[in-house]
Amino acid sequence: MKVAFLAPAYPAEMPEFVRGLAEVGAHVIGIGDQPVASLARSVRRHLGDHIQVTSLLNEDLLVKEATAALRNTGVERVEALWEPLVIAAARIREALGLPGMSVDTVHGFRDKQLMKERIAAAGLRVPHSRRVRKASDAWAAAEEIGYPLILKPIDGAGSADTFRVNDRKELDAALALMGHVAEASCEEFIEAREFTYDTICVDGRPVYENVAQYLPRPLAARTNEWISPVICTVRDMSHPSIQKGLALGRGALKALGMGTGFTHMEWYLKEDGEVVFGEVGARVGGARLVDQMNYTSDVDLYREWARAVCTGEVGPRTGAAARKYNCAIIFKRARGQGVVNTIRGLDPFMQRHGSWVLVDTLSRPGQRRRDWKATLISDGYLIVRHPEWSGAMQIAGDAARNIALFAGG
Repeated sequence: MKVAFLAPAYPAEMPEFVRGLAEVGAHVIGIGDQPVASLARSVRRHLGDHIQVTSLLNEDLLVKEATAALRNTGVERVEALWEPLVIAAARIREALGLPGMSVDTVHGFRDKQLMKERIAAAGLRVPHSRRVRKASDAWAAAEEIGYPLILKPIDGAGSADTFRVNDRKELDAALALMGHVAEASCEEFIEAREFTYDTICVDGRPVYENVAQYLPRPLAARTNEWISPVICTVRDMSHPSIQKGLALGRGALKALGMGTGFTHMEWYLKEDGEVVFGEVGARVGGARLVDQMNYTSDVDLYREWARAVCTGEVGPRTGAAARKYNCAIIFKRARGQGVVNTIRGLDPFMQRHGSWVLVDTLSRPGQRRRDWKATLISDGYLIVRHPEWSGAMQIAGDAARNIALFAGG
């Protein structure tokens, strides 16, 4: 099968999906905005062809150039797993008459207000919200919805340009920071624990499912520098606490008309047991979440996604019964500015838990500190796992509290 893949080299996980496609026998046509010679060898070796376009982020130009270049290649699928490109991929598919989700369907996964309207129409609980295009819209929505509320871009990803607003003064401050955002969603703030629901779907049917918990919620982690954010996958998919969330996720995907591919959703579990939809993308979760899911079951979901795209099925080890571990990732942020000069607590931590540590990418002395607001990866991360939830939480909490990086100079 010939599969065109948009952005084969970026973000960091994308080369792994290219590898997955090649390993299930696909002829991969990469579409990117740089010469093939400048791609890493790890990417080039899995590409059958490469099309260079002027820009990946000028959607109209990308669609025009990619459609023209692909028209006589015999391409059978067009795929994108990076949020800014999923609509472009759908437009290319429609222009070439190829199977896959339509532009209208994909819009339901990109436009947060349309998304909630379609899911609410299916009888599922979503936050009360309004689309806002100017400050007066936001003020009116705030009066109707009430505080606290969340203000975020209609087509955003992650927690970028997302603000919790507790009163009129904070709303005014948030609006001043969002002048570059054309449309936003002003919505009810849900006080609850926050989880993910991740799937690989074939024709809308989840053939792989994952749930992970954010500790703390992403918005809190993105607004407090001192926090070491943790995300932990749930090994036991039959646990009673997540059953309503699984039902909500499956219902949301049905309401939006999901086809074949990866999905990443956030949902809330309130203290009274109510579950509330957050948002969902027809793409993979970032921040190494796929790696966590792989370590949860000792499986290769980069390849299993490719198998689903090319054959309509996945291997037997992707099922719930194959889950062996709760797998946590702990992101660290150095204290101070400049170059990392000290790491404290890592050696004792490894002595206590080294047998459960899978990955250590923490910045070492001599490396410059990264901008924690620009990337969740920040100054590196640890990935750990344990068969018991309490064990995974204890190890992750130890890393979050007792490992510290310092920068200066």
